[in-house]
Amino acid sequence: MIYTVTFNPSIDYIMFADDFELNGLNRATETFKFAGGKGINVSRVLQTLNVPSTALGFAGGFPGQFIDDTLKKAGIQTDFIEIDEDTRINVKLKTGDETEINAPGPNISQTHFENLLRQLKQTSKEDIVVVAGSIPKSVPKDAYEQIAKIIKQTGARLVVDAEKDLVESVLKYNPLFIKPNKHELEVMFDTAIDSDEDVIHYAQEIMKQGASSVIVSLGGEGAVYVDHKHSLKASVPLGQAVNTVGSGDSTVAGMIAGLETGLTIENAFKQAVSAGTATAFNDDLASYKAIEDIKEQVTITTLKGSE
Repeated sequence: MIYTVTFNPSIDYIMFADDFELNGLNRATETFKFAGGKGINVSRVLQTLNVPSTALGFAGGFPGQFIDDTLKKAGIQTDFIEIDEDTRINVKLKTGDETEINAPGPNISQTHFENLLRQLKQTSKEDIVVVAGSIPKSVPKDAYEQIAKIIKQTGARLVVDAEKDLVESVLKYNPLFIKPNKHELEVMFDTAIDSDEDVIHYAQEIMKQGASSVIVSLGGEGAVYVDHKHSLKASVPLGQAVNTVGSGDSTVAGMIAGLETGLTIENAFKQAVSAGTATAFNDDLASYKAIEDIKEQVTITTLKGSE
């Protein structure tokens, strides 16, 4: 089973409003509500690719119930830890430009966090655990490392998509892959990256610290995949990016789905980049058809360093 962990899920409430006036009465032309959070996004795209997963994390109040119900209606299994305070609601106001208001997350008690760890202790070598996104202030700062240590003990495989400090804390536990973007990779090594050779070099430095493989997203320039045998570059079609956060989550889901269904590394990477690109071009996460359409336009090139 694939388990996705979202520490701080949300309802993403999207409002479209024409001729927006600050300090005036405005009427939305359309509104949408989605179950949000990086791990949840991974579960949603896995479901689109017909690969089952179970969404874990913390959920409370009527927003938490909405998220749980929405995922179950989509065929996604959930096993959230029920908390006392309401799950947050984030507002995205689209008026030509986009304004986002992210609410603070609820308090997560030590008992709630320990309950999540108990769930993860039940995993086995047949499982993949995806941990993505930031952690609330009420969760221990070493939450990622605690989880990574447990996953190493159970034999499950770990995938991480998070900021520098969180990623670096888990590398010694040999994650299956991590997925920094180019900017995050530059921050990790306090450097400027100007070429594919630079990307490969720093990805290999991450692997020296323990990661089995690395996917580096390059925005409109595609992505690079590096492991101990492969150095691959994906080139993607041009388009208007509208959903960059969901794009990274979709890339993670596409790669995991490819690995779980027995695709070659090249084809799994192609699916990963296609899923990420399809989402980047869409207001919500990509549909199956959009992913398949993008696949026909993605090219994979073998870079120097492959065996």
